[in-house]
Amino acid sequence: METPVRQLELLFEKAKAYGTTTYELSKLKAVETTATITTSLVSRMVVVAFAAIFLIILSTGVSFWLGELLGKIYYGFFAVAAFYLVISLILHFYLHKWIKKPLSDSIVSQALQ
Repeated sequence: METPVRQLELLFEKAKAYGTTTYELSKLKAVETTATITTSLVSRMVVVAFAAIFLIILSTGVSFWLGELLGKIYYGFFAVAAFYLVISLILHFYLHKWIKKPLSDSIVSQALQ
């Protein structure tokens, strides 16, 4: 029969092993969550970058086209800039919550998976 001291030592060894395993599991879960969020954000950023390049080229073309219609090239650039100003004001004042909430919900849901 084992002595109480030996049983206590075995209990401490098992507790230490359990603590170490739990710590390692927590680290691995944190790494997985970080990797998931990072890859999701990077892939979205790549899509946004290509969309931005497309939008810049399209805006330049529309600016030149409007400039020709209005008589001076820079009038077209002013018109396109005014359009973007109106859109940004609408987004800022009215749609800010519609953009911020789904984005933050998406990040939180990915972190909790």
